[in-house]
Amino acid sequence: MEMLKINTSKTSDAVTAAEIEALKVPAEQANTLLRTREGAGNDFLGWVNLPSSIDAAQLAAIQKEAEALRSKAEVVIAIGIGGSYLGAKAVLEAMSDSFALLKKNPKKPVVVFAGQNISEDYTYELLDAVKDYSIAAIVISKSGTTTEPAIAFRLIKAEIEKRYGKAEAAQRIVAITDKARGALKTLATNEGYPTFVIPDDVGGRYSVLTPVGLLPLAVAGVNIAELVRGAQDMEKATADSVPFDQNPAAIYAATRNALYRKGFKTEILASYEPKLQYIAEWWKQLYGESEGKEGKGIFPASVTLTADLHSMGQYIQEGERTLFETVISVTKPAHKVVIEADKENLDGLNFLAGKRISEVNKMAELGVALAHVDGGVPNIRIELPEINEYYIGGLLYFFEKACGISGYLLGVNPFNQPGVEAYKKNMFALLDKPGYEKESAEIRKRL
Repeated sequence: MEMLKINTSKTSDAVTAAEIEALKVPAEQANTLLRTREGAGNDFLGWVNLPSSIDAAQLAAIQKEAEALRSKAEVVIAIGIGGSYLGAKAVLEAMSDSFALLKKNPKKPVVVFAGQNISEDYTYELLDAVKDYSIAAIVISKSGTTTEPAIAFRLIKAEIEKRYGKAEAAQRIVAITDKARGALKTLATNEGYPTFVIPDDVGGRYSVLTPVGLLPLAVAGVNIAELVRGAQDMEKATADSVPFDQNPAAIYAATRNALYRKGFKTEILASYEPKLQYIAEWWKQLYGESEGKEGKGIFPASVTLTADLHSMGQYIQEGERTLFETVISVTKPAHKVVIEADKENLDGLNFLAGKRISEVNKMAELGVALAHVDGGVPNIRIELPEINEYYIGGLLYFFEKACGISGYLLGVNPFNQPGVEAYKKNMFALLDKPGYEKESAEIRKRL
């Protein structure tokens, strides 16, 4: 079975086959630039051949450290923000039991996240929640000075050292950071923390298949070897040697750019499986941070259906016609639930008796797609055989490769993020950080 299928036939009312075909050669050239590293941002293209570069020894080293943490802690706190958090969170949510916390014997350890916000209540509730559990931490930061994770790590490090002493704390904290420099690297060296390297040529939003994503996932019991295998197979399936009409990443990138050029400025990533909600959150960072610059870019949004049909459905159906929809369709559910007949039939649902819930969900998906297309919303369909580590690994790499191609088609550098720093200057000035005295005085006048 194919890793995934892409169907763009429901975009034909908005863009012609010729308009997509016109982007065939540019898309193929963009894909080649990713391989040869001759395009913009070429110092951050380590992700392109990352899956195929991961060997058994690297996975074994990550798994060994994961087992060490699993043996010590009931709760492992993964500290990071942006790409240092979203990839692991996305895969973990996809692979987890939605109601694991209600099970009598939940799997241990539980992996939770910190440093992705500066909420005092979130931080308090996290520290309070883990007070009766043994804990460990994975801190993920290239520099060690990014405000959100640095604050969280300062507090969690202090809690671990208070409980276990500095010597034992050094075995309960793992740092994933720069190979040679930065505050976290220096601290890890001084304290003797086990460390893994964030590759210099892999940006945060492309880092899920590095230790950044793989270590927290291995701790949580996710089969990282299968995740990587899926990505490896997708690397082959989207290589620049694969013809355009057989290359799902090139087709996706070309189609969405053709739609953008026709005035479709917002892309909604939709799924009918709640487990994929954080895949959509990861996707939004990947595409938003890669393409949203120089006054350009498709705005990435997401919905989980059918739930959001009762909130966002009205706008999608009849709002401003500047959006298109990409639907991740899962073919095979992992479990089986059949709708039973009811003698009274007060809800009028006996016509569904004997059907699986997945049948109803699929018909809702197909019916919604037709309604949205009829309403002027082009639809791209990405069909995933099922939700498991192999197919999720393939899906992640598919989106990464398509994003690189799409960014080049858009005419931007998909691998920098100059706008991310803009808010920090204002925040540091308002917090009276040393060195920001002039900015502090100026910004307080504006406020």
